[in-house]
Amino acid sequence: MMQFPFSKKISWSDVLFGIFVVLLLIPQTRKPIQVGLNRAKILVWNPTIKHESKIDMVKPFNYDLKQLNGERTRIKISQGQPVFLSYWATWCPPCVAELPSIQKLHSDYGNRAIFLLVTSEEPEVVNKFMAQNSFDMPVYFTLNEAPEILQSSVLPTNYLIDGDGNILIKETGAANWNSKKVRDLLDKLTRE
Repeated sequence: MMQFPFSKKISWSDVLFGIFVVLLLIPQTRKPIQVGLNRAKILVWNPTIKHESKIDMVKPFNYDLKQLNGERTRIKISQGQPVFLSYWATWCPPCVAELPSIQKLHSDYGNRAIFLLVTSEEPEVVNKFMAQNSFDMPVYFTLNEAPEILQSSVLPTNYLIDGDGNILIKETGAANWNSKKVRDLLDKLTRE
């Protein structure tokens, strides 16, 4: 009897892998799977604090923004207060995965540091997303361009900037923002 060179008994792991691939192809199941994988990543991935010799600096500027409720505001960057700046979107799985850690950080430091979650999505979409997830962080839409040093084409991109404009952390991709390392840094920055 002739045997085919690729014939093999199908194992449960092959079946599960096949189901996983099919689920990734379906838009309704793809995002939850990607969010779950990114949440697993942030269990071990903390933002990297830049070494002193590699710290970039952003000159003081006023960031003109529109709040989620439609009101215009001007936020002073590099003018005395630490700033957590996040460029994100509701459709971005790594963004969605890290938002709970940012929410925890904001809950504890929101009165001592400026938190800016900046998106270019429609306000109705963002409002619905924030309500569904019980997030109360301040969300903004840009009215003017940030300096080039704070521009990125990757989502999410997050910055932690001290009161003097030193960019202490620039992180792309999902990370655990509620880590001890970030909390210790914010404690130091908000004591100064």
